[in-house]
Amino acid sequence: MTEKVKSFIDNLGKGANAEAGEAFKDALRDKVASALDQQRIDVAKNIFTSTPGQGDQATAFSDPKPAVIDPGERTDAVHDTQGNEIEFTPDGNNPEPSAEVPEAPATEVEAPVEAPAAEVPADANI
Repeated sequence: MTEKVKSFIDNLGKGANAEAGEAFKDALRDKVASALDQQRIDVAKNIFTSTPGQGDQATAFSDPKPAVIDPGERTDAVHDTQGNEIEFTPDGNNPEPSAEVPEAPATEVEAPVEAPAAEVPADANI
């Protein structure tokens, strides 16, 4: 019997239910933690080992891949969304921009306007 389980039983016998509840939680935490640690160890041991009889074969997780056949001759035909062939010529189907480029408004460069100097009275003490 672990110390925490013993504490739980002793607290129940004394009638100290709050302390018994805490001792129970502590004992349960320890039990769960040790079970998780053991599971981690087991997973770590088995993660990279293969099962007997499997050999070097990987487990099939998907459908078999389709056989690849020889591709046909290359065609440079391009089709639109309705299936009609689109013919491209070096200078025939190049779109031209149709929007006009706006001109920047002309602005005049003005000389900075200087503020008039403030007149200081002669009897001012600066």
